[in-house]
Amino acid sequence: MTLPEETAAVDVLVVGGGPAGTTVAALLAEAGHQVLLAEKGRFPRYHVGESLLPGCYGTLERLGLLPQLAASRFVKKHSVQFVNAKGRISEPFYFAEHLDHPSAQTWQVVRSEFDKMLLENARSKGAAVATETLVTGFDVEDGQVVGARLRRGDEPERSVRARVVVDASGRRAVSVRQFRWHEPNPELERIALWTYYRGAKRDPGIDEGATTIAYLPENGWFWYIPLPDDQVSVGLVARRGYLFREHRDLEKIFAREVQQNPWIAEYLASGQPEGGFRATGNYSYSSRRCATDGLVLVGDALSFLDPIFSSGIYLALRGGEMCADAVDAALRADDVSAECFAGYGAQIGASVDAMRRLVYAFYDPEFSFRELFQRHPELRHDVTDCLIGHVERDFSALWAGLAELTGPRPWLVG
Repeated sequence: MTLPEETAAVDVLVVGGGPAGTTVAALLAEAGHQVLLAEKGRFPRYHVGESLLPGCYGTLERLGLLPQLAASRFVKKHSVQFVNAKGRISEPFYFAEHLDHPSAQTWQVVRSEFDKMLLENARSKGAAVATETLVTGFDVEDGQVVGARLRRGDEPERSVRARVVVDASGRRAVSVRQFRWHEPNPELERIALWTYYRGAKRDPGIDEGATTIAYLPENGWFWYIPLPDDQVSVGLVARRGYLFREHRDLEKIFAREVQQNPWIAEYLASGQPEGGFRATGNYSYSSRRCATDGLVLVGDALSFLDPIFSSGIYLALRGGEMCADAVDAALRADDVSAECFAGYGAQIGASVDAMRRLVYAFYDPEFSFRELFQRHPELRHDVTDCLIGHVERDFSALWAGLAELTGPRPWLVG
């Protein structure tokens, strides 16, 4: 189903064409609803965050994208490995040791290509897609969101009514800003600084596509993600005061920090940076609400979590799937009140919370995964489930084990 430009009313208006928004749009269009997806950018467009977790498999299968991914040029990812601050690398954690399933092999994607694949998939399933279309705000009548105002280039702003609006606008978080729902997370306040290298060192064979996390002083860390065309995504995450303690020259800061970890220095020595250096802050936040009458949030618009465990795309895809199911049920019941999205909010909230607690533990100076597993080897399975995206389960035993090492912490409550 496609919609003409002058469309004034739809069943669902999805704001944002990233992984969360395109998942929602594809599944709802496939279910027979009239869907308009408005995306401010022009595709293909750049985005950081290239690593898929095995937990993405189920949603990608439901979207029908596994054959395209299998035939793609994306680097196959079989494992994650960790490098300590002295440059000593762990044995790779191979997903196949935990999963006897095709999802044990996933991918390191080029986001411009992957996101375009998702967008075209939504269009092929019947969603109308309007790119280079900015949503400037939501229309509210009697306390219910009933649509949004859209502007494309120099054209006049126009309103589109919708039975449900899905805010998948990413870190721009249109609804969060309009309704003042932003909730910063000072515990995880970090800066990310990254670039791309061509010709950097890779491990051979099955380890070529491993995601590597390399530690830095002061609770910082590097990511090292092999991509196609002999390119590597490499960046670091640390506190603002640590990174900018001398100056704000991104290239010099990056070069300085590379020398702090011997493994990173060795692997980058043969390569050359390209594409410049990028930085972003305010790395973790959430919305105080996941929905109001007529509106539901998904993906980074709902919450954004420190990327240490590569959870971003997983939470966007899985959250998009959950959100689509909730919206479909609400439309069929002809009830789009906030209460109808409470189950979705609790479900995705629990998944984010599981990941967030593990991130908190990573940054806690009193915590060590090695010591945790020495005390409680049985908890390795729980941690592994978090790392691969199997987070929709009870982790109370894991939280108790973490508390033994860290002592009482606010993030362990609940």
